[in-house]
Amino acid sequence: MNDRSLSPVRASTRLLARPLASLAPLFSIAVALGLWELITRTNVVAATQVPPMSVTTRELWSLLQTGGFWSAVEGTLHGWGIGLAIAAGLGIPIGIALGSSEFAAAAFRVPIEFLRPIPSVALIPLLLLAVGPNFKSEVFLASFAAFWPLLVQTMYGVHDADPVALDTGRSFGLSPLERLYRITLPSAVPYIATGLRVSSSVSLILAFTAELFMGTPGLGRAINFAQNSGLSTQVYALSLATGFLGLALSLVFRQIERYALRWHPSQRPAVL
Repeated sequence: MNDRSLSPVRASTRLLARPLASLAPLFSIAVALGLWELITRTNVVAATQVPPMSVTTRELWSLLQTGGFWSAVEGTLHGWGIGLAIAAGLGIPIGIALGSSEFAAAAFRVPIEFLRPIPSVALIPLLLLAVGPNFKSEVFLASFAAFWPLLVQTMYGVHDADPVALDTGRSFGLSPLERLYRITLPSAVPYIATGLRVSSSVSLILAFTAELFMGTPGLGRAINFAQNSGLSTQVYALSLATGFLGLALSLVFRQIERYALRWHPSQRPAVL
């Protein structure tokens, strides 16, 4: 069989693989929810401890029809968005500067390696004493946690620029700024996009954590209030809502990344 006869088979396989790939995440979610329902209905875990999935989703549906729920979502997104914007505004330029200079990278390696492993949650007691349980503390936690993935990814992206391309640009008389704009940054953009996607999830986690422990408005405070009121089903429903919110943000960033980087080989479909 020659290559010409194989091409229709390959084309049909690609067309079939695309919808299957898009449905794979939905399949895993359906399996997880089904296992949740099965475990609680068969009393592997008592329904008094973990409500069944069907009961939790009904509670979530009821919450979706209330203004208080959407106010909580808005509060969480507010802290998440500002924290991520601050992290991007600082992490990307600093990452470019450190990745472009071996001396600067070596000079700041010690403070970076000292600060980066510090869990952001460990800063909550310090923020309570220094700033108080307010929105500024939530934004600081979200931006501090989201800053490091962006910084490291940007540094790696800048450092991974093709040295042959840089030497070629230098031989053609391109200035350092032109080499940065024409060669280094296009090479680093996929790394920065990955850093943004990772930092988006981290910023959401820390915004939610700040709301949970500091009482700032958002889904975290709503869960804390439901737990203190003995509304266990509502606690699980709000937790489910938080998970779906994180999933939605991740999917949005993936779509933006695919569209913005459609020229990059990493976004091209694999050839079967």
